[in-house]
Amino acid sequence: MTVKQILVVDDDAAIREVVAACLQYLGHWDVRTAASGKEALRQAKTEKPDAIVLDVMMPEMDGFAVLQDLHSNPTTQPIPVVLLTAHSYLLNTDRLPNLGVVLVIFKPFNAVDLVRQIAQALQ
Repeated sequence: MTVKQILVVDDDAAIREVVAACLQYLGHWDVRTAASGKEALRQAKTEKPDAIVLDVMMPEMDGFAVLQDLHSNPTTQPIPVVLLTAHSYLLNTDRLPNLGVVLVIFKPFNAVDLVRQIAQALQ
């Protein structure tokens, strides 16, 4: 069985590190991180991760802009995306599956639940 590679994208270093640690130590996945939408797109195109955990609210390029770019590129379009947000009012849940979103997780989150939900979404 191959180890899944997950790309965690969040402009907040503390959240990025916590999510990455949870996925690495509890989920036993190979975890990469990106601090911005542009960095995430570059990594997604070159490394082709098995999934992306993406923060919605980021400066310069927010999660929705990243989703649009991922969805419009044939190389990254099939990558499943898990949105991570503290703001449920920002989400138009009807459009999310069309953009590759397989799961939405709200902050704050429980570490064990985070890993379990992502594992289920990626099956």
